[in-house]
Amino acid sequence: MDKLSFLKQYRKSIEFVSNKGLLNIEKENMPDKWLEIFKEEDTTRKIEKLIALWNSVCQKELSNTISYLKENLLEFELILDNGQYAVLYSVKSENNEVLYYEGGIPHNSINITGMQQGWSNVPQSIKGFYEKLHNGFYYLPSRAMGLVPVECITHFENYEWGILEELDEPLGINMATTYGFFENGMGGYVAIDLNNCNNEIATLWFTNDQPEYNVNFWDIVDEWIVIGLQDI
Repeated sequence: MDKLSFLKQYRKSIEFVSNKGLLNIEKENMPDKWLEIFKEEDTTRKIEKLIALWNSVCQKELSNTISYLKENLLEFELILDNGQYAVLYSVKSENNEVLYYEGGIPHNSINITGMQQGWSNVPQSIKGFYEKLHNGFYYLPSRAMGLVPVECITHFENYEWGILEELDEPLGINMATTYGFFENGMGGYVAIDLNNCNNEIATLWFTNDQPEYNVNFWDIVDEWIVIGLQDI
């Protein structure tokens, strides 16, 4: 099965953007740095510019993810799905399979519906990822095992969590101000309580297990992304 046929199993309207199509993209639809990367014709330099962009945004926070991409990224392409541009990453797993990850084009103006305290209260490093690098970065078929797009961020207050009745200790987060930025697709979330997120303090939340409080957001996210890249 060719790549496009595989992708269309999950996104029926997905298409690749040609070099000619790239010339027609208006600047308001794509940041200059991404346009510069995709206009690079030399494959090696193109990947170098991509890795440089990752490093400029989250070298400290996602060092292991960047190292894996640097060694195992086969190619990346611009795609269009329902009018939205995104970046398709083809990454080699440890089993030499090709895994497809999607990174949304970053937003320069973000407003998450229901976020009472506003996007401005999100830790700067997390905002930087979404605003400068990607609006989410995740395994395309499941839309999980990664940072979800802003429109898919989980507001904990809007869900019924059966685990609440089984907690061994009192709830350590405020559901009204807690948001899940990372999903593993199996009931695990890395969440931020905007009332308690200094130094990127986060909660590892499960639908079927006890939560872990006061973990570092990026340590968990970096580890889980690499686990997914190695073998979904």
